[in-house]
Amino acid sequence: MALIKSISGIRGTIGGRGGDSLGGMDIVKFTAAYAAFIRKNDPTGSNVIVVGRDARLSGQMVCHLVVGTLLAMGFDVINIGLASTPTTELAVTGEKAAGGIIITASHNPVQWNALKLLNSKGEFLNDAEGREVIRIADSEDFEFVNVHELGHEYHNEAWDMRHIDMVKNLKLVDTDAIAKANFTVAVDAVNSVGGIVIVQLLKALGVKNVIELNCEANGIFAHTPEPIPQNLTQISDLMRNSTADVGFVVDPDVDRLAIVMENGEMFIEENTLVAIADYVLAHTPGDTVSNLSSSRGLRDVTEKHGCSYSAAAVGEVNVVAKMKETGAIIGGEGNGGVIYPELHYGRDALVGVALFLTLMAKSGKKVTEIKSALPQYDIAKNKIELTPDLDVDAILEAVKKKFADCDVTDIDGVKIDFPDSWVHLRKSNTEPIIRIYSEASTIENADELAHTIMEVIKSLS
Repeated sequence: MALIKSISGIRGTIGGRGGDSLGGMDIVKFTAAYAAFIRKNDPTGSNVIVVGRDARLSGQMVCHLVVGTLLAMGFDVINIGLASTPTTELAVTGEKAAGGIIITASHNPVQWNALKLLNSKGEFLNDAEGREVIRIADSEDFEFVNVHELGHEYHNEAWDMRHIDMVKNLKLVDTDAIAKANFTVAVDAVNSVGGIVIVQLLKALGVKNVIELNCEANGIFAHTPEPIPQNLTQISDLMRNSTADVGFVVDPDVDRLAIVMENGEMFIEENTLVAIADYVLAHTPGDTVSNLSSSRGLRDVTEKHGCSYSAAAVGEVNVVAKMKETGAIIGGEGNGGVIYPELHYGRDALVGVALFLTLMAKSGKKVTEIKSALPQYDIAKNKIELTPDLDVDAILEAVKKKFADCDVTDIDGVKIDFPDSWVHLRKSNTEPIIRIYSEASTIENADELAHTIMEVIKSLS
């Protein structure tokens, strides 16, 4: 069993003893702590909190506990039901709420769930705010209201279509061009909310031919939900044996977008942001941001358009902060997360789908042709499982010293930049692992670099 408290929210496995996993008492305690934090710090004076959830099996149970706790803390709740993370983010500002809770463990397997915590801007709490919520929870420094001050629950399940309408109305989304292209699009939504909202989006964009794969929002994940190549063999086979022009894959809460090419090969999720940014910058030049673990491809296409690129620490909240600081017009993360401030500051697979289809329609290119025109890098993603006796901070410091003659960045773990490659080591916010990401001109070179670093770690531990 596991319970992880981090900048990414409160995340854990369902069942087991309280404090060792995400049990009922833990859900109540952290929800109450969040409510107490919002009550004290929200500048809007709103008494409303939005709640949305993905379709995972524990979602309804967790939702009942979250909503009940918020009512007991005196907040009114707008329950938007099954909804993506970006939809919930937009609902917070649309409802003029004080905050929001998204019940989702994102790409984690079915036994996990989590509470993702939003402020009144529909953005994730920052590190200091998240730590304060954890402090309040650990000390149980909250108080429930009396019977006359209990909140009320309201249901509003119209936000999926409101989100879709907002995406359709973006200046760089051309629904006429998409409709005229007469695309056939395959979708793998891992049997979560993407099966609802992505299919609805495609139809709203004018796509008449949609092949639905794992699009029943029943929470029974058809494969490991992280949208990485080894988990996507089913849609890859489908693409090879159909006439589909493109395949879209989303994670359970629909903030990440992976793309499958017409030949069944992966577009590679690192290229999602790079390709979409290339299209956006061609029409509206501006600066870009991604995190330290993302491909150099974004830097390359940004500089091609005469603009500036910046890197941020890993975590959506860090990328958003850097985007606001630099005035970036697009950014995100190499895991397929596209952040387009024209709509909102949040990773949004719906935006990614609409912009990518517009790129395909207006360029007249196949997905393989779009990929071949991008900077050619391959990224390897490895990990080391954490054990109680492993001192992560000491290991990172030792690696930093060993490669002191190289270009080293330590704002988030340790990233070592070489002339034609890089490697980034950091402790995960969402899993008990050290992530080791490496990039080079070929996947073989990237893996070789990663394993060289892993051997260094073994020698130090």
